[in-house]
This record gives sequence, structure tokens and C-alpha cells, in this order.
Amino acid sequence: MSREKAYLQMLESSAAIQWNIAMILEAKAVEAEKVKQWTQNHVHARVFESQQDQLKESISIHEVVVELMEGLTKLENGLYSNLKAVLGSGEEGGGEGFDGMSGDGFDFGEESK
Repeated sequence: MSREKAYLQMLESSAAIQWNIAMILEAKAVEAEKVKQWTQNHVHARVFESQQDQLKESISIHEVVVELMEGLTKLENGLYSNLKAVLGSGEEGGGEGFDGMSGDGFDFGEESK
């Protein structure tokens, strides 16, 4: 398999993964709305014996959300590395590809200053 075909296959796989991530996020948004409604109706001071119990329940809900976001962030960072390898290599032009996106957005050069 040639290098170009391998890169193309990596890009197609990345696109498929991104599509699946979008579908997961859409389903999670619907689920999050349901959880929000349930939480608003059930997690209040009258339900718990002490404020400590209420705080523990709120923290456990928050931890699940944070865990989900950490997992998605790790997945996206992995995809970014693959895309950077594909789009950033093979270019003989210096600042081409994803090199300008390494954390603080695009680098538009002197004109943007």
C-alpha cells in the first residue's frame, strides 16, 4: 500500500470516528436533558437527611459528567495526533498542515497582529 493510500485510509477512518462521536454526543445531549429534569425534581434538600448526603449525590452526578468529558477529550486528542501526522507530513512548505493549531488556534502570521 502506498503512503498516499494509507493516509487516505487514515483520513476516512478519522471521518467515520468523528461521525460516530457526533452521534454519541447527540445521544448524550438527549440523556443529559432527561437527567437534568430528573435532578431538578428529585435532588433537593427535602429528599436527603443531611446536607452532606445531598452534597455527595450532587458530586457523584458531577463526576460522571467529568469522566465522560475526559474520555471524549482523550479520544479527540488521539484523532488530532493522527490528523496532524497525515496533514502535517509530506508537505514541503514549512508551516502547512495542522502545525498552526497546536493549542492556541490558527497562526495567521504578521497580517493578523
